[in-house]
Amino acid sequence: MRYRTLATAGIPISAIGLGCMVINHGYGIPDEKEGLAVLEEALELGVNFWDTADIYANGRNEELVGKILPARRDKIFIATKFGFRPATDGGANTLDCSPAYIREAVERSLKRLKTDVIDLYYAHRIDPGVPVEDMVGAMADLVRAGKVRFLGLSEASANSIRRAHAVHPVSALQSEYSLLTRGVEQDVLPLCKELGITFVAFSPLARGLVTDTLNIDELPAGDFRRSLPRYQKTYEENNRNLAHAIAALAQAKGCTAAQLSLAWLLAQGEHIVPIPGTKRVKYLRENAAATEIRLTPADIQALQAVLDRFPNTGDRYNEAAYKYVDKS
Repeated sequence: MRYRTLATAGIPISAIGLGCMVINHGYGIPDEKEGLAVLEEALELGVNFWDTADIYANGRNEELVGKILPARRDKIFIATKFGFRPATDGGANTLDCSPAYIREAVERSLKRLKTDVIDLYYAHRIDPGVPVEDMVGAMADLVRAGKVRFLGLSEASANSIRRAHAVHPVSALQSEYSLLTRGVEQDVLPLCKELGITFVAFSPLARGLVTDTLNIDELPAGDFRRSLPRYQKTYEENNRNLAHAIAALAQAKGCTAAQLSLAWLLAQGEHIVPIPGTKRVKYLRENAAATEIRLTPADIQALQAVLDRFPNTGDRYNEAAYKYVDKS
């Protein structure tokens, strides 16, 4: 495994991290035994940067990580998130980044993770009802109290990042970034580089679309992707052809489509760390090996040519999901 440093802190984190969400939330049917095997194998591979959130599986994702974390605490740089207050009546979760809720949420996460400090604590989204300065001020209090080491934001606009960073250093900004999702390239990625903020790319494989292994028709009924535009019949032919073309380039390079896609992300900047999620050990190994692939300018041009041939990929989110993406 190769390593990159977190922001200006000089802390080594694996260049490919692990998105823990899919182990028991959002995608397919959970298998705790295999999920724990993925976490154990991540340690063997040197994947030390793990990402979870309190809302994933309504806390059970943190609890799963908490079965491994205490005994291997010095080997894991753990990131988790707050912001979504779970529904108690079966309805929709609500966004709450108020200082009072932050103080509640961190205690629950610490308990579930079975640790006394969270390495990286993210605001899962920017709450339009709470000034960014108030939210980050409360997060900074957690740093001073020794409950949190570093602060992060997720799906935040460049304006919100600047406002937050003026209150307390933001060490990481997490947002969706992949061959198919490029919106952060205009403002957010350059700003992160300017301010020395690590950019953490979630869904770096476009939720499986660029791997050339995803069969949308076989997704279980409760799979999160079934609700998203990009995974509907309207875009199926374009995205299937796109995935086939990426796989052909990967084969010529001697790697898989997933590895080529992750290598492309790593090549976009030393401050970028993708966190692909998986619930299968074989895919974890495949993803981790992407750090060994070096792309030439010709490789990158060939990938862009494929994207230009198949541009009708569909949107990443539906309207309900987009309402939580910061546009301020």
